[in-house]
Amino acid sequence: MDMDMDASNGTADPRCSPEPPLAADIIAQFDTLWTILYSGLTLMAFLSLLIYVEECVYFYWKVPHPKKTSYVWVNGAAPVIAVMSCLALWIPRATMFTDVISGSFFAIVVYHFQVMMIEECGGDDAFLRRFGKNRFRISTPPCCCCCLCLPNVGITRRTLVLLKLGSYQFALLKTVFSILSIVLWTNGIYDPEDVSVTGTVLWLGLFVGVLTIVALWPVSILFGYLKVTLKTKKLGVKYAMFQMVLILSQLQTAIIYTLAMRGVIACSPPFSSRARGFILSQQLLILEMFIITLVNRFLYRHGHQDIPVTEEHAGEQADELVKSKVFLQPESKVARESAFCWKAKQRKRHGTSRVAKSGAQNERFERCVHLTWR
Repeated sequence: MDMDMDASNGTADPRCSPEPPLAADIIAQFDTLWTILYSGLTLMAFLSLLIYVEECVYFYWKVPHPKKTSYVWVNGAAPVIAVMSCLALWIPRATMFTDVISGSFFAIVVYHFQVMMIEECGGDDAFLRRFGKNRFRISTPPCCCCCLCLPNVGITRRTLVLLKLGSYQFALLKTVFSILSIVLWTNGIYDPEDVSVTGTVLWLGLFVGVLTIVALWPVSILFGYLKVTLKTKKLGVKYAMFQMVLILSQLQTAIIYTLAMRGVIACSPPFSSRARGFILSQQLLILEMFIITLVNRFLYRHGHQDIPVTEEHAGEQADELVKSKVFLQPESKVARESAFCWKAKQRKRHGTSRVAKSGAQNERFERCVHLTWR
C-alpha cells in the first residue's frame, strides 16, 4: 500500500505525510501522554548508557586483558541499540542511519561473543591444551541442525581459526555493506522503502541475512561444546541474552517494518503508517534493551577467573613454566609451587618411590595436584 488511507472514507489522510515528520513536528503534537512516554523512554536510554559506562570502568579495573575487551563489546550491544533507537525516536528521518550503526555494532558483538567464550577458558592455547583431544559437533543451528549425518570435527588450531573467521567475516562485511548502502542512498540508488525485486534493499538484505546465518553457526558450535564447562560462569544465560538482542533488534524490527510497509499499521497524524511502524519499533527496542542492560550488569560482575584445569593439564602448564624459567623468580609463590610440582612429576615419572623427604613436603606434593593455574 503506497498511500495511507483514512479508515472512514478510504481516501488519503492529508495530515499523514508519506515522509517521516521532523523533530519539530513531533514536539508540536505533544500532549500529556506523549510527553510522559517520550520522557520515560529517553530516561531509559540515558540510564542504559550510564550503566554501560559504569560497567566499562568496572571491567577496566577488575577484568584481565584481553577478556575485558570482549566484555566491553558484548555488554555494549543493548545500550548502543537503546541510544540509537532514542535518537531515531526523536528524529525519525535519521532511522536509516541509526539502524546502520546498530546493525554494524551488533555484527562486531557477534565476533566478540565467540572470542569471549574462548577467553573464559584461558585463551587459545589453554583451550587447545584442555580440549585438543576432543571433537566439535557441527550439526547445530542455524545452518546444519537437521544434518545429523555430519561428522564431528577435531579441535585443532586450524579449526579454531576457521570458527573465528566465520564470525569475523560478518563483522567486516556487515560494516562494509552498511557504508555501501549509505553511499548508494546519497546517489538515489538505495531506497529503504523499496523492497521490490528490482530494488537494492531486497538483494542486500538477503546477502546480509546469509552472512548472519554463517556467522551465528560457529558461535552456536562453540556454545554447544562449552555450555557445560562454563556453566559456573552462567554461559547459558549470557547466550540467551545475546540471542534476545539478536531477535529483538533484527527479527522483531524486520516484522514491524514489513507490516508498516504494507500499511497494516494505521496512520496516526503526524505519522504515516510507515513512520508510525518505525517509531513503534524504536519504542519497543528502548524498553527491551534497557531490561537486557540491567540483566547483563548482574551477569558479568563476577566469575572473571579462568576455569580450573585437571591434573594432567596442570602438569603440562608446569612444564611450560619450567621451560620459560618462570620458576627462577624467587619472589613468586606460584612460580616456586610450579617448580616443585614439576620436579615431583619428574620423579614420579622415573619411578622414584619417595617423592618427598618429609611429611610437610608430602602434603605439599598432594596440594600441587589440586593447584589451580591462572
